[in-house]
Amino acid sequence: MLWPQAVKDRIKTGNDRELVHSYPYRSACPSTVWADLVEGATEELFLAGYTNYFFWTQVPQFGETIRRKSESGCRVRVLVGDPTGDVTRQREAIEDVALSVSTRIRITMEHLDRLGTLPGLEARYSSAEDAVNHVSLSVFRFDRDALVTPHLARLVGHDSPLLHLRRQGDGGMFDRFAEHAEELWSRAVPVATMDG
Repeated sequence: MLWPQAVKDRIKTGNDRELVHSYPYRSACPSTVWADLVEGATEELFLAGYTNYFFWTQVPQFGETIRRKSESGCRVRVLVGDPTGDVTRQREAIEDVALSVSTRIRITMEHLDRLGTLPGLEARYSSAEDAVNHVSLSVFRFDRDALVTPHLARLVGHDSPLLHLRRQGDGGMFDRFAEHAEELWSRAVPVATMDG
């Protein structure tokens, strides 16, 4: 009786506390949110989108930020799909857009190549067995925050919904999505191995 029902309805409890914000489209999430999360990460920056292409266009000076983060001890991991894989080809046919999935992956890899070898920076291609699970769910982790995009049927990533999560404890939504990304990473192929 101390709190009126209107206040109780606005207070998040349990796993609900981890949901910071939801967006009906990834493109509806302000670019300042992405930039602030990237800039604020000090320990872990894990980009587990299938192409990760949009970081280079949406976050100002993203390459230099990655360099600075990596050199200051932040672990930076980039997980992308195999640009020559079957799932990538299937997704390209589904999306049927001029800027193809494999092109977007190659653009990301080109930007990473320009950075050269940096301490704490690692890139991998998702394994063939995991590609279908990777292409359907993007998890972007920034220390205790994550932006998660479940991809809908025939829509490209920016047209799919996005959840902003902040870790509040063990076993919540943040952990479940983070574990999904870690599982994909554990079987992923280091880029150097795939490139030759």
